Amino acid sequence: MKTAMQELLDDIQKYIKVDWPMNKSIRNSINKALEKEKEQICNSYTDGLEGPYIGAIEYYNQTYNNETID
Repeated sequence: MKTAMQELLDDIQKYIKVDWPMNKSIRNSINKALEKEKEQICNSYTDGLEGPYIGAIEYYNQTYNNETID
């Protein structure tokens, strides 16, 4: 299963083949958005739990491939 940002990343990678200067800025923005999305998913996961925070990052990593763009 992929998150919406991971699917967007796949689509963008199809079109950006050449390593031109703006690509680094785009990659940095995408990686920030992926981290923010991961944080939001982990927070949503723990919101439904009673008691202490347990396993949100593990849940995310098991459910979604933890991807970044290089």
